[in-house]
Amino acid sequence: GPGAAHEGAELAAVIGATVPTGFEQTAAEEVQEKLGSASRISRDRGKIYFAVPARSLPQVHRLRSVDNLFVVVEEFRDYRFKENKEDALKDLEDLVKKLPWTDPLKVWELNNSLKKKKTKRKKHNLQSPASKEKLNDGGEEGGADQKDTNDQEDCAQNIAGVEPAGSQDTEKPQNGGEEEEENNEQLDVRDEEQVSSGSGTKADDGQTAEGEAKMLKFRVTCNRAGDKHSFTSNEAARDFGGAVQEHFQWKADMTNFDVEVLLNIHNNEVVVGIALTEESLHRRNITHFGPTTLRSTLAYGMLRLCDPQPTDIIVDPMCGTGAIPIEGAAEWPGCYHIAGDNNPQAVKRAANNICSLLRKNESKDSSTALGVPLDIIQWDICNLPLRTGSVDIVVTDMPFGKRIGSKKKNWDLYPACLMEMGRICAPGTGRAVLLTQDKKCFAKALSRVGHIWRRAQTVWVNVGGLHAAVYLLRRTWERAEERRSFW
Repeated sequence: GPGAAHEGAELAAVIGATVPTGFEQTAAEEVQEKLGSASRISRDRGKIYFAVPARSLPQVHRLRSVDNLFVVVEEFRDYRFKENKEDALKDLEDLVKKLPWTDPLKVWELNNSLKKKKTKRKKHNLQSPASKEKLNDGGEEGGADQKDTNDQEDCAQNIAGVEPAGSQDTEKPQNGGEEEEENNEQLDVRDEEQVSSGSGTKADDGQTAEGEAKMLKFRVTCNRAGDKHSFTSNEAARDFGGAVQEHFQWKADMTNFDVEVLLNIHNNEVVVGIALTEESLHRRNITHFGPTTLRSTLAYGMLRLCDPQPTDIIVDPMCGTGAIPIEGAAEWPGCYHIAGDNNPQAVKRAANNICSLLRKNESKDSSTALGVPLDIIQWDICNLPLRTGSVDIVVTDMPFGKRIGSKKKNWDLYPACLMEMGRICAPGTGRAVLLTQDKKCFAKALSRVGHIWRRAQTVWVNVGGLHAAVYLLRRTWERAEERRSFW
């Protein structure tokens, strides 16, 4: 009734958001700008926390730099785990009864009612062959994104109905740092306690008697990182989940759950939350995924680094399936975005993605079916059909040489690309934001073009379990050598 709406207006929430590692600051700036809230960046990286009134949830879902959202039930900055495994787990069980669940669950309910309003979004593209390909090797899906970090990352690894549970366990870090054991598993409480009390009616199919609340299904996802714990994340999820089940009388269900309770443990930090997103928001713009499609959250972070101004001309010379220019055109419609690639297959996929975006724009408001300020061209990336000094910003994901190309080819390709990007960029004001995993090769190439590019900033990120870097380069005033007599 009207009372409920009023209550919703007063309700406050602390929201946790997972973001691409390295872009926490970018996300915090976006939250400040769009929601007016200050953020705290988590010690374990890849997450930010901010407080908002619950009525701001729709704006929270429109954030561009966040992957997954959850509402914080409670956070312990310095949780003292007992040495003995049984005692430590017993403490986690006892915690469930003491937690302030009421408001976070109200936020969860409000979030659900918003999701229902958003006309049932078609789930079919989850299983389209193109997106399947991406799940296996694109590092696009939640947990696969940051496999080899020492710190723990995305939670919702086994997105219901996409992957069998546990299929994306986090690997041991390969970076020679102190090996923190990390794992990410789902609770699986057996259902034998669920035998009904002889009344002959089962409450688990949601077809409950009038006036009775529908029995909610839940799962617990535990992320644990740190080497001081006596238990695994699986044990924590199991015991914590058992207590949640008893406390709420919910039913455990790994794949078809209503509520996903998150238990994030990072050394002595414990955060209990309730998930607000089912699948990562980074899938929002792209329908046709290639083998290396970039997360749109990462694309957004890269674009923000170069601070696009209205009327800027922004070029992605190696656009692949178009994640960067599509995010750019959607978020910076005052700029003109040019996308190109030397691979006809990629150009075709990108063109399909742009068509989907145009259709989406039309369906939003058919009276003003606006175009998208974006063009796509197949071209030679080392010989671009663009005038010298005509471009403000170059943003691109350089070939890693893992899934496409090779490390060997990069040694010739990188310097040639950097020269060509330097040629098309406006001296003095031009900038480039480049993502690469081949950091050795990049450093060497950069030293060869030091007269035209200066490195202004480096952000370390993880892409599909590979350690990568995003470089912000600034164009010097030096004139680039002309290569074309006919321009």
